[in-house]
Amino acid sequence: MTFLLDIADFLIKAAIIVMAFGLMVALLANAAQRQRKQQGELQVTNLSKVFRNAGRAVRAELLTKKQRKQAQKQEKQAAKKAEPSDKRIFVIDFKGSVDAHEVDHLTREVNAIIGAAEAGDTVLVRLESPGGVVHGYGLGAAQLQRLRDAQLKLIVSVDKVAASGGYMMAAVAEHIIAAPYAIIGSIGVVAQLPNFYRFLQKHDIDFEQITAGEYKRTLSVFGENTDEGRHKFKEDLEQIHQQFKQHVANYRPQLVLEKVATGEYWTAQQALDLQLVDEITTGDAWLQQRAEDHTLLRVHYSEKRPLGERIGKNVTAVLESIKTFLSKA
Repeated sequence: MTFLLDIADFLIKAAIIVMAFGLMVALLANAAQRQRKQQGELQVTNLSKVFRNAGRAVRAELLTKKQRKQAQKQEKQAAKKAEPSDKRIFVIDFKGSVDAHEVDHLTREVNAIIGAAEAGDTVLVRLESPGGVVHGYGLGAAQLQRLRDAQLKLIVSVDKVAASGGYMMAAVAEHIIAAPYAIIGSIGVVAQLPNFYRFLQKHDIDFEQITAGEYKRTLSVFGENTDEGRHKFKEDLEQIHQQFKQHVANYRPQLVLEKVATGEYWTAQQALDLQLVDEITTGDAWLQQRAEDHTLLRVHYSEKRPLGERIGKNVTAVLESIKTFLSKA
């Protein structure tokens, strides 16, 4: 037991030294990187090769050693003769959050594809989002419209959820595919905020708000809300909802808006009957069917993480490992 305590004491001291050193390096690195703008990078992955190589790896395990060598030889010969397919599909992954900040990366990916693609090429957007701010998802939909304006065929795949602002983006596509239990719809608008007026009154706290313009602030978090303010706020939401419905109707005129623009959501199997989606399948299944005779290119923009952040993460990992060891000891 004494031996284990000695080891624990040594590890704690070592952890303190590592943490102090890592913190110092992280601070210096962050200070240096504040002097220059952090650059991102565009990554392009050939998904055709990814799909084909995955299948070959499994098939190879079913062969004898001699058969495997023969198969590898044949594959190399075929690869030399093979020419890239002139049928191209560009793939974008979009996983949106409430504030829709991911639209910035989407914009860069769209810029890259428009700069490289030719009229008639296809773009598959694998979309996942429960929705969020109207202006953010409105911009996201506008970025997808740019692909159609460039005469590219736009397809959206939903494996999990495309609701509210997520469906606003999905609706831009010429064809929407979805996994059977993906959540689709929620064509509605919601806004909510707490009100602390009675709490402040109870504690004799005054709140003052000065505005210029009759409707500069219709509802307040700290002040007393009025029926007139609530009515105006609801009126604004209704206007946004009308724009949302018109947006969906423009792209999918086959929909019966009275049935689908209620704010409800459905599984993709139900959504197919309502014509909110066009086909039931997963994004990977759709791509895999085309991997042999199409060139599939995934375009992804990512920001480089600052050196200080990477060091900090490594230091945290070291400390967690030590913590785990001590708990077992």
